[in-house]
Amino acid sequence: MTDRYAVIGNPIAQSKSPLLHTAFARQFGHDVRYDAILAQPEAFRETVLAFRAAGGRGMNVTAPFKLEAADLADTLTERARVAGAVNTLAFGPEGILGDNTDGIGLVGDIQDRLGVALAGRRVLVIGAGGATRGILLPLLQARPAGILVVNRTAARARDLADALAGQGSLEAGPLDAAGGREYDVVIHATSAGLNQGEAPAVDYRMAAGGLAYDLSYGEDTPFMRQARARGAARTVDGLGMLVGQAAESYRIWRGVLPDVRPVLEQLKLA
Repeated sequence: MTDRYAVIGNPIAQSKSPLLHTAFARQFGHDVRYDAILAQPEAFRETVLAFRAAGGRGMNVTAPFKLEAADLADTLTERARVAGAVNTLAFGPEGILGDNTDGIGLVGDIQDRLGVALAGRRVLVIGAGGATRGILLPLLQARPAGILVVNRTAARARDLADALAGQGSLEAGPLDAAGGREYDVVIHATSAGLNQGEAPAVDYRMAAGGLAYDLSYGEDTPFMRQARARGAARTVDGLGMLVGQAAESYRIWRGVLPDVRPVLEQLKLA
């Protein structure tokens, strides 16, 4: 019997999730059908529940429904609760489980694929929006020496730090809080620079061997060019995180973790 999964969003035609999960299922010989579902803003809940009632086993959730998905879930994982947003729904006899796999996808890409251990590293995160909210707890759980989150609106960054008090060494402040200091890993988590063709107005230096990671993907971004000019040894886009977060969703649903490397190479050629 074919198990059904889907990604839901609006728009949805651009989603790479069907390609990713079809490739994951092929690795294990699983009989899986994965669809992309366009939902109207006022019909998200009804669309999800109809898919579940028709036998669906789980869904990925993309913009603009991640907050609504958190409200819909009967139970949230800790990382989903901290993020305040859900990108993975699992349907079971106990109800609907909501999870957020973005952060584990990022940490896995940095540590496992790129070989950069985060423990003891100095990390700078630029931006305090939904993307940052989704990645901070897994980043802290990797035990870096410290994380600084900077944002144009400092209060937004400080709210994130307050929500994660006691989870690790986390500071927050305005863009100038980076203060020209040196960082081992710099993560760009705002879409503003990409959309406007500008690098973020943040003063930082890259440590020797430093990694600059842009959560957006598909091109050489202004942030990546800026980071190289400031000494980054490596600049990476977010394609690996995209595949990693999808693999974690697959593990939640199927109990096995796919090998992301061949799927990432397939995606680069697509």
